Amino acid sequence: MRLLHGQPELAQCFYGYLALNDSPVVRENALVARYGETAAMHCPKMFKEERLEVLHGLMRAHPLATVITAGSGGLMANLIPFSLHDGGEHGVLRAHLARGNRQLDELREGAETLLLFQGPECYVTPSWYPSKAEHGKVVPTWNFAMVQVRGTPRVIDDASWLLAQVEQLTAGHENGRKHPWKVSDAPADFIAAQLKGIVGIEIPVLSIEGKWKLSQNRLPADRQGVINGLKEEACCAEMIGLMEGG
Repeated sequence: MRLLHGQPELAQCFYGYLALNDSPVVRENALVARYGETAAMHCPKMFKEERLEVLHGLMRAHPLATVITAGSGGLMANLIPFSLHDGGEHGVLRAHLARGNRQLDELREGAETLLLFQGPECYVTPSWYPSKAEHGKVVPTWNFAMVQVRGTPRVIDDASWLLAQVEQLTAGHENGRKHPWKVSDAPADFIAAQLKGIVGIEIPVLSIEGKWKLSQNRLPADRQGVINGLKEEACCAEMIGLMEGG
C-alpha cells in the first residue's frame, strides 16, 4: 500500500475500488496510503509531542473529542466523549452517539475519521515578554496542547456492548466523587430503553499526533514571563503545569 503514496493516478483507482469494498482492512490500508504512516497536521518539530503515554494522558484528561468525517453526506463534525482502551499499536477508542445522529451514516460507511482532542489553551500577550522592553519586536500568540487521531470506525449495535461502554465511561468520571453515580442506580428497564436510542462506535487508532505549543520558540526569559503572567492572572493552571513540567 505504501507504493500508492505520492502516486495520485494509482491512488484514484484504488479509492474507486475502496468505494465498492466494505473491508475494514482495505479501508485502513487506504488511510496509510493516503496519509503515510503519520498524519498531516502542521507541526514544527519543536512543538511535536510523540510520547504515546503523554498523548494518551491528554486524551483521557480531555475525552470530549471533535469527530470529523467527510463521507457521502458531506463534511460533518460532532462532539462525542470517548474512552481509551489498550489494543493495537496506538490504542482503541470507544464511544456512543444518538441513533438519530446523521453522522452515524458516515461512520457506517467506514468514512475516514479525524478526532481532535483539545487540551489546555490560553492567549499569550506580548506584554509578558521581557524582550518587549528591549526591542519591541513581539506579537501575541496562543499556547495550547492537542492530539489528532485518525482511524476507521466500526459501528456496533449491540445492547450488551453498549451497556459495558456506558458503565465504563460513567465509572471513569464518577469514581473519586463523594457520592458516585452508577448506571445500576437507575431502574433496569429505564436503562434498557435509553440504550435503544444510542449506537456504539469503535475506532482503532491508525495514526496519532500531538502538538504542544508551549512557548518553546521563545527565549527562556520570555517563556518564564508567560508562566509568571499566567500565575499573576490566576488562569489556566493546567497550562502552567505543562510549561513548568517541560
